[in-house]
Amino acid sequence: LRSRGLGDVYKRQTEDCEKIITQAIKGGTSMLVTAEEMLKKAKAGKYAVGQFNINNLEWTKAILATAQELQSPVILGVSEGAGKYMTGFGTVAAMVKAMIEEMNITVPVALHLDHGTYEGCYKCIKAGFSSIMFDGSHLPIEENIEKTKELVAVCKGMGMSLEAEVGSIGGEEDGVVGMGECADPEECKKIADLGVTMLAAGIGNIHGVYPANWKGLSFETLAAVSEKVGDMPLVLHGGTGIPADMIKKAISLGVSKINVNTECQLSFAAATREYIEAGKDQKGKGFDPRKLLAPGAEAIKATVKEKMELFGSVGKA
Repeated sequence: LRSRGLGDVYKRQTEDCEKIITQAIKGGTSMLVTAEEMLKKAKAGKYAVGQFNINNLEWTKAILATAQELQSPVILGVSEGAGKYMTGFGTVAAMVKAMIEEMNITVPVALHLDHGTYEGCYKCIKAGFSSIMFDGSHLPIEENIEKTKELVAVCKGMGMSLEAEVGSIGGEEDGVVGMGECADPEECKKIADLGVTMLAAGIGNIHGVYPANWKGLSFETLAAVSEKVGDMPLVLHGGTGIPADMIKKAISLGVSKINVNTECQLSFAAATREYIEAGKDQKGKGFDPRKLLAPGAEAIKATVKEKMELFGSVGKA
């Protein structure tokens, strides 16, 4: 009986391995999805899906765990700077796919290039991302259209989602500085008509911490853009620090994806600083990075939960 039991275990393990190999040959076991379906559902349901940028394993683990706990779809954003920091987009894609599997994540997860250059987009396509953003907002509109059109065809062929941008977002993102322009609704329509999945339109929003003299979001611009692009999901960058009432109004006017990065960084930094200033790193094995980084990771979870609740994506997986 003992022998037969071990034989059954061996048989099951062999079958599992065969399944894994078969799936790997077909393109991997990852549960990554594009952002298209989740954003269409968000647009129809009048809520937004959060894009939370990742910077390392702790960031990724915290965001995935929170999305699973709250049964919320999620988009993991990766800037070109963060990709370089993590040694390359191939490393990022492999890490995220493995973590989804190891953590038994069942909610929809998209891995998305944030503010990608033309060259960066192709690197992420090759690396196995499920979604990319081409930021041609700093280019003449004709060149933005030309490159976006090319990437639309490539992404459709690869089964990926594509975000485009019109009107530079204020603040600084990996060395690209924008003054918080308001997009031209006609230019937005030209880009939308190319067949992109989602559109980021500048409406006075900025990356980073908002200054005291910030004038707020231009809902007039947002409404005009929404009217021009119809059912296309709109993207709000610079989600950190925008008042809750403005977030909710933006969602009501067609925003279906909201990007958050700085707020998670600030939460992580504050919690880590508190841990060190309290001298906890000098007690016992408090210097162990798994203990040292734990408060920051919990702070990220709290921030992500707060945002998912505000955006209305909880229970929408």
